[in-house]
Amino acid sequence: MIKGLAITPPVLGRISIGRVIEKNGKRLPEKDDQFTITTQVQVAGAWVPHPYDEELRKNAPNGKLRSIPVRMLFNDPDLNLRAEYSMFDRQTGRPVCVGNGETCRRVSASGVQTLPCPSPDACELAKGGACKPYGRLNVRIGDDDELGTFIFRTTGFNSIRTLAARLSYYKAVSGNLLACLPLELRLRGKSTTQSHRGAIYYVDLGVREGMSLEAALTDAKAMATRRSEAGLDQPALDAAAHAGFGNAAFEFSEEEGTEILEEFYPQSTESDAEPSLTPLKEKLKAMQQTNATG
Repeated sequence: MIKGLAITPPVLGRISIGRVIEKNGKRLPEKDDQFTITTQVQVAGAWVPHPYDEELRKNAPNGKLRSIPVRMLFNDPDLNLRAEYSMFDRQTGRPVCVGNGETCRRVSASGVQTLPCPSPDACELAKGGACKPYGRLNVRIGDDDELGTFIFRTTGFNSIRTLAARLSYYKAVSGNLLACLPLELRLRGKSTTQSHRGAIYYVDLGVREGMSLEAALTDAKAMATRRSEAGLDQPALDAAAHAGFGNAAFEFSEEEGTEILEEFYPQSTESDAEPSLTPLKEKLKAMQQTNATG
């Protein structure tokens, strides 16, 4: 295995609750009140819809896709959903610093360092909104490829917190059969003072519509039995995924970084904080000098 290359779940397509639009000569993210499932191919700057999008939308009320039937690929919640505080170079899309609120991996002149992570609110380098939570959820849709996934990316605390809780709870109540549970992603709305009481949307996870939790658990146990009899080794799959994620300091590539910047970090103005890696390096150098003299 090539060292320094994160081995991540194969991605067949994307799940989003927004899109990128052209406005005043800039490509800016625009939120939506429904899911969109796309391929990984862009035509004329727009993502090509996946056939699952049209298929599921046929039975959706008013044609708005607000729930997607899914299954998880892994039993370990942390393999299905990875979330960290992340800072990217706004010009290249390369990761600069990734942390979990306790420790971080940060690019420096001498390579990648492991340092304390005080979270964005208390981090000198993160001032100005340069660092955000960034979550990636991989799910299975359909049965065409049992090891292929669709990825949902988000920088929203509501989605990350809710999905993390649900995955942990479903693993617990199912007796570690998370990968066998028939689940669905659901779009929920809420109003907050920060949204000026307007509706904001986040992603939740639940058992499929029309099923009780007891019925979903029965279904999961039956599937687990069938898989075991067929020779599918779920613990070995989880172990392989752990090793793959741990093969590099950062999970995402520069290519993914540019997509992240376009979707979650609107094109900056001159007053925006930390538009490129150069000022970040200068700030890092100043912080290191302060620590050395302190």
